[in-house]
Amino acid sequence: MTRVLITGIGVISAIGKNAAENRAQLQKGQTGIGKGNLIDSRYVEVFPFGEVPYSTESLMEMAGIAGEKGITRTDILATVAFQEAVASSGISPAEVSAMDTAFISASTVGGMSMTDELYRDGNKIGAPSDYLSSYICGAHTLKLANRYQMKGLSTTFNTACSSSTNSIMFGAKLIKSGRAKRAIVGGSDGLAKFTINGFNALRILSPKPCMPFDKDRSGLTLGEGAAFLILESEELVGNKKIYGEVTGYGNTNDAFHPSSISDDAIGIIGSISQAIETAQLQPEQIDYINAHGTGTENNDISEMFGLNKVFGNIPPYQSTKPYTGHTLAAAGGIEAVFGLLAMEHSELYPSLNCINPIEEYDARPITAYQSDYEIKHILSNSFGFGGNCSSLILSKA
Repeated sequence: MTRVLITGIGVISAIGKNAAENRAQLQKGQTGIGKGNLIDSRYVEVFPFGEVPYSTESLMEMAGIAGEKGITRTDILATVAFQEAVASSGISPAEVSAMDTAFISASTVGGMSMTDELYRDGNKIGAPSDYLSSYICGAHTLKLANRYQMKGLSTTFNTACSSSTNSIMFGAKLIKSGRAKRAIVGGSDGLAKFTINGFNALRILSPKPCMPFDKDRSGLTLGEGAAFLILESEELVGNKKIYGEVTGYGNTNDAFHPSSISDDAIGIIGSISQAIETAQLQPEQIDYINAHGTGTENNDISEMFGLNKVFGNIPPYQSTKPYTGHTLAAAGGIEAVFGLLAMEHSELYPSLNCINPIEEYDARPITAYQSDYEIKHILSNSFGFGGNCSSLILSKA
């Protein structure tokens, strides 16, 4: 069965508009979380956000789509990350549009980022807006597929916060099964009133930047962003630069609660164990863990319980959400890119905001930047509402 190699990455988040900028901020331990300056919401005075610090108009210019109508922030963020991933891989327009290239993206917000327009259009208030074709979850996938004349299999995952991790997993499975030779995988979500109001109603937004794995954590911080990876079957790669290999993946559902993970972490343990087994590794071979780590009471204690059950002595781990905020469907893609950057440059990035680690476990997240740390295998976790738990193993090729 063919190996699935990663030949391109692209990312935009609150800490940078490309992979190089994101890495520079991670090395410095510089967060992108602060007051929202672009979001039209009453809650900008109450909660911090991981906002991409560019206006929608500036992002459209950056993506080369200035003046297009009916384009949402989710669409634009996706376009910026997509373009960087394709450029870094060096795949041609003909390869992007080929029948054997799959495009698997992810989103939870989708076009609902245009909350006010959606309300007016849905209630037939005034003339129809330019966004009628943009409200569905997969609108950004369709727009990119049309823009780049993509003819291969395409779909959009919406499994809440595990969405882009599942898109990476699905793309790898398509290649391994011979249904595609190449897959562009990832996801995008823009900040929106709809999301902010929804998470506020759940009472899980923190009034200060999120503090994953701290005993005084008070909730999550919402962010926005996008990331894509180019996956290619081994026989296509030749002498291209290889960022890593997708060697393992696992997906489970604990079916415990619409918005919480079970205390016994059955889904978490299952997804991590599946991923390690698929990669044909032992737990002690994992060198670094990018944890889901939202900063909520339920997630962090359940994830720590699950990691402790699988590993006993937990490898160096952290959540990078204090840098970017929780980017929902884009989180797994963004965090996969962060893991690949750490592996490529043999470095660990400082964890932020964990002052007093959870007392039940004697395992503090990575405390400081560390260079010359060899990483051969990464575990990246993403857990979604409804108990959908997904884990990836990314390995040095």
